[in-house]
Amino acid sequence: MRISVELSTVTWRKSSYSNMDGGDCVEVADGVPGIVPVRDSKDPAGPAIMIPAGSWTAFVAALKTEVI
Repeated sequence: MRISVELSTVTWRKSSYSNMDGGDCVEVADGVPGIVPVRDSKDPAGPAIMIPAGSWTAFVAALKTEVI
């Protein structure tokens, strides 16, 4: 399924675990109904993947249970 979403007005954010040296990181945008856009912070003009919001929530929850 191909989803087209206007992302020029969204606010992107990095993980609070990201270092300030521009290390490898992903950014996510909040506020897009039903999906979570995700992009490579090293290529902000590049493509973003659209992840269903429920799948993103499950992914983040799984990560939190695995953090030592």
